[in-house]
Amino acid sequence: MSYSRAHKCVILAQDFYLMIKDFKRTKLMAKIIAVANQKGGVGKTTTTVNLTASLALVQKRALLIDLDPQGNATMGCYIDKHELELSVLDVLLADADIKDCIQKVEKIGFDVLPANSDLTAAEVELMNIEGRELRLRNALAQVADDYDYIVIDCPPSLNMLTLNALVSANGVLIPMQCEYYALEGLSSLIETIDQVKSSVNPNLKIEGLVRTMYDPRNKLSTDVSAQLIEHFGDKVFNTVVPRNVRLAEAPSHGLPIINYDRSSKGALAYFSLAGEVVRRVRRETKAKRTAAA
Repeated sequence: MSYSRAHKCVILAQDFYLMIKDFKRTKLMAKIIAVANQKGGVGKTTTTVNLTASLALVQKRALLIDLDPQGNATMGCYIDKHELELSVLDVLLADADIKDCIQKVEKIGFDVLPANSDLTAAEVELMNIEGRELRLRNALAQVADDYDYIVIDCPPSLNMLTLNALVSANGVLIPMQCEYYALEGLSSLIETIDQVKSSVNPNLKIEGLVRTMYDPRNKLSTDVSAQLIEHFGDKVFNTVVPRNVRLAEAPSHGLPIINYDRSSKGALAYFSLAGEVVRRVRRETKAKRTAAA
């Protein structure tokens, strides 16, 4: 069934109301989501920035952490990565308090722990440090109560930075482009998630897979999408992020799509994804409370 844009806006408005109602009724513990996929070019940073912005739009206290030395998430949040005095590197090396490194960006409505190319030094610097995989988690313990959602942009590789994210997170969101090599490397990521879960972070789980850069006119896209649903079932988010010119333009203005063009298809998609994430977390929290009762 296809819906007009007006109908979709009504549905999203209803989601907005329900999320605001939920926010007023229930204070959730911080949900920490690592956005990860070692395959580059799948919309990982785009997803991190715009999911965080959409969560902030519905009055969720949100923090974005840029763990990618490319610093693209930082630049996409109205912060110049070339002018950083403190960054996530200082947090990982324990050279500065995390509260001093976080930037509050009023223009976009959420906080950012930024990064730039200096972060490439982290691998070498952390090599001989005991408990190096726990550095981010220990730092986040100081600020976790200040946020409802913490979203981490991981680098496109399974390195020490990604490991720090997985050890810190309680959920992993995996962006997947619906193309021929979509499943390539996914088994390695899932294996790493399982290893982290069994060794140092029993709370870690796959939050879900989100299909990005989707083109319904392309038969390959629809075929790969069907494959993902067949393999992962309800772990695949219902929301599909389309290819969208406005979504591609937004980073060049240093803004999330919500702030750049709220009525675009890309903005509507990420707002819908945020709604799904909030509802999943709400169900998860309710289930935990029921089990503990």
